[in-house]
Amino acid sequence: MKIHIFESADQSGLEAARESARIINEAIAVNGTARIVLSTGASQFEFLEHVVKMDIAWEKVEMFHLDEYIGLPVEHPASFRKYLKERFLQHVNIGTYWLVDGEGDTSEVLDHLNREISKAPVDLALIGIGENAHIAFNDPPADFEDERPFKVVDLSDTCKMQQVGEGWFATMEDVPKQAISMSVQQILKSRNIISVVPRQSKARAIQDTLKNEVDVNTPATIMKTHANWSLYLDKQSSSLIYAWC
Repeated sequence: MKIHIFESADQSGLEAARESARIINEAIAVNGTARIVLSTGASQFEFLEHVVKMDIAWEKVEMFHLDEYIGLPVEHPASFRKYLKERFLQHVNIGTYWLVDGEGDTSEVLDHLNREISKAPVDLALIGIGENAHIAFNDPPADFEDERPFKVVDLSDTCKMQQVGEGWFATMEDVPKQAISMSVQQILKSRNIISVVPRQSKARAIQDTLKNEVDVNTPATIMKTHANWSLYLDKQSSSLIYAWC
């Protein structure tokens, strides 16, 4: 595990984008292509703003993303497909991308995604950490054993509260009850994992992730078992680390 702490969310996002570009370009040089997984949410704003400006042969990149609400229209402000189209896809000439269709037939969507992502290893996964330490939509207690690449999950109240707090929904009742999410095991299969986690609202989750033993009740702790995990923080999200170091 490598921990990088910067003064601001913008600087943290920039440095994570630079390291991501290095990993992607290295994969392209070796294999001719690179496969990546992207996160969404407010924590990824700065990272995405910078990474789309990096010198990367995007036409040689294949992109997956982590999750999507079931039944939420793509036009909804909280749709992760809408998010990625506006903040990433319209800015780069991506070779291939696979968006999680939460409006389609769930079984067919899962079959398709699981088949495609299993064709080759993922070179780089950008994995955010939620306020309850969830990764993707694997809320605590998370299933660390499920081998399915993507699956249907139920969203916890804590997770829903985060979505409301970030302004994606007006009330908890507006947040869908379920989502399609990448599994923990699929995340861990990635060759490299970078977690960009800025802002004060994530400080407790970061403290718990670093302090606690690997535990299903703090899902992000499982990433400490990965050989190539890098954590990019800002001054705010790292503020509680020194309370126990």
